[in-house]
Amino acid sequence: MREGSRAVIETLYGVLGAMASIGLYGLFLVVIGVLLGLLVGVLPGLTFVMGVLLLVPFTYSMDTGSALTLMLALYVAGTYGGALTSILLNIPGEPNNVPLLWDGHGMARQGRAAEALGWAALAAFAGGLVSWVVLVFAAKPFASVALQLSSPEYFAIVLLGLASVLALTETSVVAAVIAMFVGMLISTVGVSQVTGVVRYDFGTTILRDGIDYLAVMIGMYALGEVITRFGEKFGGQVAQQPARVATTLPGLRAVRDRGGSFLRGILTGSLIGTVPGAGATVASFVSYGLEKQFGKHKGEVGEASPSGVVAPQAASTATVGGALIPLLVLGIPGSAAAAVLLGVFLLHDVQPGPQIFAEQPELVYTIFGAFLLSLILMFAVGVLGARPLIRVLNFPEVYVSAFVVLFAFIGALALRQSLSDVWITLAFGVIGFAMARSDYPIAPLVLGAILGPLAERHFVTTMISSGNDWTVFFTRPISGTLMVILVLLVLLLGYRTYKARGQRTAEPGPDGSR
Repeated sequence: MREGSRAVIETLYGVLGAMASIGLYGLFLVVIGVLLGLLVGVLPGLTFVMGVLLLVPFTYSMDTGSALTLMLALYVAGTYGGALTSILLNIPGEPNNVPLLWDGHGMARQGRAAEALGWAALAAFAGGLVSWVVLVFAAKPFASVALQLSSPEYFAIVLLGLASVLALTETSVVAAVIAMFVGMLISTVGVSQVTGVVRYDFGTTILRDGIDYLAVMIGMYALGEVITRFGEKFGGQVAQQPARVATTLPGLRAVRDRGGSFLRGILTGSLIGTVPGAGATVASFVSYGLEKQFGKHKGEVGEASPSGVVAPQAASTATVGGALIPLLVLGIPGSAAAAVLLGVFLLHDVQPGPQIFAEQPELVYTIFGAFLLSLILMFAVGVLGARPLIRVLNFPEVYVSAFVVLFAFIGALALRQSLSDVWITLAFGVIGFAMARSDYPIAPLVLGAILGPLAERHFVTTMISSGNDWTVFFTRPISGTLMVILVLLVLLLGYRTYKARGQRTAEPGPDGSR
């Protein structure tokens, strides 16, 4: 008991110390990151994942703590920024803000826009704060357990992470499997980190150095989205803005009445945030569905109810803390934005994992402190600065897309100061566009490219240490348990696919045939 209390006190002391030592420069980075996060959230088509990606080239000259502070602030604020346009203008700035249209904009049409904005701001702050507490006090114990793991367990964890992406895919499971294996194949191009053998370069210098997964991410998420929008008709018009923008925070009695909505949203976001590849969008939709099915005010949800605003917004912001737990403890990103943060760690020669808590505790506390400061500032700016944030919609979308393309190429060039990465980024932009048009999911491919090298390294290491005995994955208690869970998950996916196919077959066609 005393050891647990001492650990809590040490953690709080470390976080407070990090916040106190962050200095004016660190505070400046938090302010810039929060403002940028709110802006990219407000601007339709410019997601917070894209915003974090575009910041990467600006972090090369920074130290690790400063780079992560800036990008984490954008990440946190980006989960909330789109709520403003969703509620006021019926324009979802981010995919995770779509559920806010159904109740948030409904409240605005009834003249309750200020109330809806207040619920959204409070839900974002509460969701982020609780997920911060979970991150601060759960990450280190998880890391202590993770230090006892070896290569077989890490290989099983990576496989489970990949399978979790497939479980949450919104399209065909087969398409997701194909995309995941393509991503893993991409990660094998170039010189092997384990054997030093050159693979799949086809005699070209462009591929001999390998394909950086950041180039894949920038191309598929940023350029792919821009190419898709160029395929549509850009509008030069700007959205009609409301005459008055204000935010009214709910009272204590109202908050107590909606306490279940807060709790369900926060728990959903925190849990889904830990699942690699899920992210804020999945958490937002899932929490909205839970609220509509099980909430105290479920009959109101969909009819301009505050519960339909609170649950998805709390879940969206709570995913940040959830996504950081597997990132810091296992080096596995829990979301696309967390994957970019992993890239920043690696660019600064820092490998996240359980050892980081013992070897670089100052960096961990800096991340905790930056997260909390970002939440506080996001809440303050979101409440007081809604009107000027809405004004950025005066920028035509075509200019925003040009800005994205420019910084995408700058980021690609800065990866290794090589034009090869620019061409690779452009190629994956085209591939991302083609996949989106063909309804192939992008997230499994990107995470396959990220987790592929980890899976290969831990698998080969295990085979070498065990004398090529593959049963070691099942005979060790922890890895065996994880592999059993993996098998059950794959069987569940197969059953779901079979059942969905049977339902489609049973549905009558246009002529009444089956």
